[in-house]
Amino acid sequence: MTALSPAIRIGPRAALVIALAAFLGVVAFFWPFLVAPGKFGSNYAPPLIFAVLLVIVLSVVISEIAEGGINSKALAMLGVLSAVNAAIRPLGAGTAGIETVFFILVLAGRVFGPGFGFTLGCTSLFASALITGGVGPWMPYQMFGCAFVGMLAGLLPKATGRREVLMLAAYGSVSGYLFGFLLNLSFWPFSLDPNSSIAYLPGLPFTEQFQRYLAFDLATSLGWDTGRAATNLVCILLAGPAVLTVFRRAARKARFQAPVRFDRTGGHKT
Repeated sequence: MTALSPAIRIGPRAALVIALAAFLGVVAFFWPFLVAPGKFGSNYAPPLIFAVLLVIVLSVVISEIAEGGINSKALAMLGVLSAVNAAIRPLGAGTAGIETVFFILVLAGRVFGPGFGFTLGCTSLFASALITGGVGPWMPYQMFGCAFVGMLAGLLPKATGRREVLMLAAYGSVSGYLFGFLLNLSFWPFSLDPNSSIAYLPGLPFTEQFQRYLAFDLATSLGWDTGRAATNLVCILLAGPAVLTVFRRAARKARFQAPVRFDRTGGHKT
């Protein structure tokens, strides 16, 4: 099988911007360990500030990726898959942690490349939020998390057949847990009574603070994250082979990165 070109090529400058975005994203998610609530005049200021920062960062990254080479065919595919993800997400979200948005994101990132996966993660969550009324300060965190789920799927090592499906299923399961682990950090300091043994307590050393967060995550989110991880695992195992085949057939026909050539006689593109 011939290797497929990525739908959206990531150039050196875009790769540098993504690396910087990843660093800022880690800071934005782990702010409870870096910034004490109240330092900006309000307990709710830090997550709002970082949410705005993430929107700016994501806009810069997407603009860099688009400048590096997103053609009309890739844009059309992006629009279709974003609409599909936005349409199917309400079918599972809110029921025992079942999230149907991730398995298409993982498979699309695998076939169409990390740049496409990153962009699809952003656009899928944005479109879904508009449809379901889920716009809020949590949305940039969700967009950022999904963007990197899709991007990392495109960076997984080469594999074929059953081995590839098992690798993607395992990745989908792990990413389901990691997504929940990161998203909980954005609201953990405000979700519990400060007197609770698993609540955020400003001023504690990092190790004690992190132990409190681990206990909080296990006590409040493990079941929900398990539902998400199990959904990813089952959907990829069952639908993965067929969806991968369809995506690869579409990628071969689209020839996203095929060079434009002109004949010598009429000057027409071929």
